[in-house]
Amino acid sequence: MPSEFVERVRRLGRFFLLLFVLGAAAFLSAITAMRIAIEGRVEVMPNLVGQSYTKADATLHAKKLGVMVADHAYSELPIDEVVRQSPPPGTQVKVGQMAQVVLSLGPQMAHLPNLIDQSLPAARLQLLNNGLQLGEVSYIYSSGEPKNLILQQDPLPGNEHIAGPRVSVLVSLGPRPVAYLMPHLTGVPVKQVQKRLAAAGLKAATVVPVVEAGATTDTVVGQTPAPGARVGPETQITLQVASPPGTAAPAPTQNGESEPDGSYARMPNRWQ
Repeated sequence: MPSEFVERVRRLGRFFLLLFVLGAAAFLSAITAMRIAIEGRVEVMPNLVGQSYTKADATLHAKKLGVMVADHAYSELPIDEVVRQSPPPGTQVKVGQMAQVVLSLGPQMAHLPNLIDQSLPAARLQLLNNGLQLGEVSYIYSSGEPKNLILQQDPLPGNEHIAGPRVSVLVSLGPRPVAYLMPHLTGVPVKQVQKRLAAAGLKAATVVPVVEAGATTDTVVGQTPAPGARVGPETQITLQVASPPGTAAPAPTQNGESEPDGSYARMPNRWQ
């Protein structure tokens, strides 16, 4: 009797073990099937740029994806070819997702006027009259051209096939302004300094009288800017000049002021 019971228990054990193995196999098969099904619903977005709308639609249709025209734009590409796309190429997307594309309108047709040797305001007006806009404006010093005249343009004049409505220009700043290094003026008579300023085309210095023990009257005892600083026609120079006690400040004289340009071409070590 005990042997029959033990045998019956063993059979039940083998039966439940078999059920467990079969259940585990079924579970793993289900997981594998789900993974295959999920992966089967994912595609990699192809590169559509440069393809015609018809070809792009066929490419996406083969991958069970769709296409939607989001916009049109002027481009060097032929009409109805894809200029941009979203999502970008290489993106993993689900089957059935729509790709948004921007289609080309072809190059914009416009007559580009000749802007060279025109002023910036005149060029802007001429572009507006031709349905165009002023693009990037760059500046360069030019010894042979007057200030504010256009030297170059992009695209070139006469070009009728353009990718956008903006025209960039290069504008002359005129000759590069002269600049100097401020010399050390301490101990130099103020009249001699003012002559040097006038000869260099700089502003007449503002003279501030100060009482300086041991200094020769009418000589420079302090200066602004300091020695070695860059100075140009627009720089305001102030000189502290040794004067007897009670002497009033002489009025500064003006000489040769010119329009500020804000840059320096050269910096000689001293005034001639």
